Amino acid sequence: MAMKIHGKTVEEWQKDFPLLRDIMDLKPVFWVNHMRPRMADIPSLPLSLDDMLAAAKLFERFQPFFKKVFPETKETNGMIESPLTEIPNMKTRLEKERNAAINGRLYIKQDNALPVTGSIKARGGFFEVLHYAEQLALNAGLITRNDHYEKFAEPDMKKFFSRFTIGVGSTGNLGLSIGTMAAVLGFNVNVYMSRDAKEWKKELLRKKGANVFEFDGDFSEAIDEGRKKTEADPKGYFVDDEKSKYLFLGYSVAALRLKEQFKQENIPVDEDHPLFVYLPCGVGGSPGGITFGLKQLFGDHVHCFLVEPTHSPAVLLGMLTELGSKVSVQDFGIDNRTEADGLAVGRPSAFASGFIQKLASGVYTIEDEELFPLLAMLKDEEGIFVEPSATAGLPGPFRLQETRYTEDDGLMGKMDQATHLVWSTGGSLVPDEDRKTFYQRGLKK
Repeated sequence: MAMKIHGKTVEEWQKDFPLLRDIMDLKPVFWVNHMRPRMADIPSLPLSLDDMLAAAKLFERFQPFFKKVFPETKETNGMIESPLTEIPNMKTRLEKERNAAINGRLYIKQDNALPVTGSIKARGGFFEVLHYAEQLALNAGLITRNDHYEKFAEPDMKKFFSRFTIGVGSTGNLGLSIGTMAAVLGFNVNVYMSRDAKEWKKELLRKKGANVFEFDGDFSEAIDEGRKKTEADPKGYFVDDEKSKYLFLGYSVAALRLKEQFKQENIPVDEDHPLFVYLPCGVGGSPGGITFGLKQLFGDHVHCFLVEPTHSPAVLLGMLTELGSKVSVQDFGIDNRTEADGLAVGRPSAFASGFIQKLASGVYTIEDEELFPLLAMLKDEEGIFVEPSATAGLPGPFRLQETRYTEDDGLMGKMDQATHLVWSTGGSLVPDEDRKTFYQRGLKK
């Protein structure tokens, strides 16, 4: 008797969704979300623009704290933000390599250069830890919202937080962000890491004062174990990448910052100037949060595409089957083994899935071996180093041309005025030895 997945055999699933054959054969695919509604037709979402604005206010309250404990943020007045950079040389190189043109301009959002932890996970990870710390301090009467938040760096505050434990399951960058912020505030912090996590990330976490627990299983197993152990502690708080609205909100604030950068650079986003954003995707929290934020600000004029490894198409499967977090890549015999360690996820976020299904324009998958040449090209052409998984968005404008998306959306006459934005998710903390290895590997292709 054939094994069934949510009541249907693999053959039945493939009959309903023919693209599944290529996904299961680990071929790169591009799936367009034809079911997504126009923004005006979405009755409501679990979060609103007001929630996003409130999250931005929390970051503002903590700016004096950041300036105090992280000297690298003094130049930005304690703001955790990354550069928006046009990459014309990379555009020319990609066009030559692929013998095709990108209509419009190509930019990179350099979350690889975010202060302190050098990855997109600083946005969500920092926000959730700060939100929890603020609530504890307010409830204990140690601070009011009108106080100067430099107080969070004082020894008495650290002593107070040392009574509490924060836990998180991670493939690497989220653990680094949670671990760094929780440790500097004084919390006990336990990071539960999967086999995909890089050794240098584990070592860095230990240096920052976090306890690291390693598991042979994948991301989902690390999360399950971390959740279980943390919730058994009466003073434990688990940052749940599969379910957290606070991580999601922290990521969404990036949209407000990006809108300001667009204003400074005179980059319009409107009916005649569409914005295409390409976001590397693991569990879906960070690209989902950013997509939510961008759609709140730019509505139907922004088109967000998620990118996953061919071996870890968790969000793609969740969206295609409309099962969301109820389905995993392993259900369909896919191994979830990828060198894009931050994207090595077998099951999508339960919280983010509901947003992504309604808001994301589509998903494409990429092979590991394509990441390294892109890394070397970006370094050669623009002097920007990113980790392998952070290059996944670079082929986005070309992959989009494989589809009828621009024709079907009535965008064909507007593409010369389009902005293509590749979201680079991490890289500045990668050790020199690993950088050389990645770069050399990219040159061999």
